[in-house]
Amino acid sequence: MRKFFFMAALIGSFFVSWSGPATASSTAIFAGGCFWCVESDFDKVPGVLDTTSGYIGGTVKNPTYQQVSAGGTGHREAVQITYDSDKVSYDKLLEVFWHSVDPTDAGGQFCDRGFSYTTAIYATSSAQARAAEASKKALNASGKAGAPIVTPIERAATFYPAEDYHQDYYKKSPLKYNFYRFRCGRDARIERLWGDDAFKGIK
Repeated sequence: MRKFFFMAALIGSFFVSWSGPATASSTAIFAGGCFWCVESDFDKVPGVLDTTSGYIGGTVKNPTYQQVSAGGTGHREAVQITYDSDKVSYDKLLEVFWHSVDPTDAGGQFCDRGFSYTTAIYATSSAQARAAEASKKALNASGKAGAPIVTPIERAATFYPAEDYHQDYYKKSPLKYNFYRFRCGRDARIERLWGDDAFKGIK
């Protein structure tokens, strides 16, 4: 019997030792207008492991889509991104973010107007805040956006996942999603704004 338990433990330790290295996962949070679109864009970035649509920055606990979209809660639609930091850096994610939104628009994004649709970077650490500030400063200095970058950089507050039907909406309802994205003018505006750099880093 002792021999059996010894062999079982030995086999168990073998499988544990060969389970592979742990993933160096990190978290980033970006607000870029409609979270369906931000989620869709970042899911196409190599090294991104998971994306979650949700709400951040407001004063109401566990807000609903109806509350946030009506305004007054202080939340923005945002996407929480889990990524493998061995495969994609935070600086790279910042580059992707800038070139997939209009960071010069203080009133919303594309056809979606109002505070909840404005852009923002929510830093989850001091290092992220420094990197975001440096990235924003460099982009402003380059003049490539043609106007001042108005996207604020804030420390991440509580992130509330959105309702289930919002998660992976572009996969669940591709026809409705693609029609919305086209009618909202998102891609057309980004291509006019960024030219050859539009959707840079998104496959």
